[in-house]
Amino acid sequence: MWLRCGADSMSESVEHSPPQRLSAEAIGSFFLFAGVLGSGVMAENLAGGNVAIALLANTVATGAILYVLIAMLGPISGAHFNPAVTMVFAIRRELSAALSAAYVVAQVIGGAIGAFAVHLMFDLPILQFSTKPRAGIGQWTGELVATFGLVLTILLLVKHRPSAIPAAVGLYITSAYWFTSSTSFANPAITVVRSLSDTFAGIAPSDVPMFIVMQLVGALLALAAARALGAGQTS
Repeated sequence: MWLRCGADSMSESVEHSPPQRLSAEAIGSFFLFAGVLGSGVMAENLAGGNVAIALLANTVATGAILYVLIAMLGPISGAHFNPAVTMVFAIRRELSAALSAAYVVAQVIGGAIGAFAVHLMFDLPILQFSTKPRAGIGQWTGELVATFGLVLTILLLVKHRPSAIPAAVGLYITSAYWFTSSTSFANPAITVVRSLSDTFAGIAPSDVPMFIVMQLVGALLALAAARALGAGQTS
């Protein structure tokens, strides 16, 4: 997720230092990943076995927290919270290789702490691994489509309507929860962290690698599509 304010782009900001930007990525990932996992636990606890109601509650909470975090932290770090997004901006040479790598580390660490916080809040074992299978061509295709759409949304809006990004990303993910077979993880870092939580939103560790592969492929295809549509770089 990326926010450009005025003439500023997702490139390295002169207004915020690398530690500030990394802190924003870690804090945003903490709340985003906690929002996904925590709302899943709460939804499952309250839905009385109705999976559709639980997924709906999980969806609404995720879309809402995305809007808040992008609007709040976008001006500081760009509000990536997602290695696939960071990779795309590194390829576009709007983020250095060193800072990109640091972003990914901050995203994973911040998100993992968010998962542990959810476990603590809901009186669950702090350290755990998911047993929820998510595999097969349908699931993998869902992740490719979900990530392609997410990254393309951002790349086109950062070029033409940056102020719309927080709402657009929140709404896109809200929708993609329901129109993709995988419920739209669309994020390698959250995929890894969700494998550390044997809860409603979890994924078995053995199924993580293919999800990440398809997410990265989807992101690269979105970059190619954005270039074809004339939005290869910010201006």
